[in-house]
Amino acid sequence: MSELMIDVITSLDGFGAAEGWPGFWGLEGPEYFDWMAQDSHAQDTVLMGARTYTLMSGFAAAGEEGTGALDALDKVVFSSSLTEPLAWPNTRLVDGDAVRTVTELKEQGVPMRTLGSLSLCRSLLTAGLVDRYRVVVFPVVTGATGQDRIYDGWPDVRLELVDHKVFDGRLQLLEYLPTVLDGPPGTPD
Repeated sequence: MSELMIDVITSLDGFGAAEGWPGFWGLEGPEYFDWMAQDSHAQDTVLMGARTYTLMSGFAAAGEEGTGALDALDKVVFSSSLTEPLAWPNTRLVDGDAVRTVTELKEQGVPMRTLGSLSLCRSLLTAGLVDRYRVVVFPVVTGATGQDRIYDGWPDVRLELVDHKVFDGRLQLLEYLPTVLDGPPGTPD
């Protein structure tokens, strides 16, 4: 069985984006882009929802730095609102149960990672399908403009740190093994 990794970027206060801010909160740098290009998960099949697909395929079409490498990757988009054909190369549309599809892909040995798509991440984590959780923390607080609060609706999760790095003297990568809990430790079943 293959591995599934949730892969997100976040502001320090837990938002995935912020109104009026540029991509990567304007703080991306050469070390971060080099790491993304050489990442051992860089060739994994990318899972995303319709909103992330629309945003990222638009960035790729416009030649936004850091998105070109995604063109060649296999991508699976879970959506009931999008229709075929999708313009981004190597993209398959699935209009169905993401948990069932990801379970089947794991059984087939397909290594996968998510890209944004917070509700997809939440459902895959809740279903117990996530093997790794990786987050890059950007040093900004976007309390007034933050959008897409990452952890809303998540179950309780214990995280075991297995890797960490700092890029460009400011971005922090944290990689964990997640364990979904039924509730806080010590509570009766």
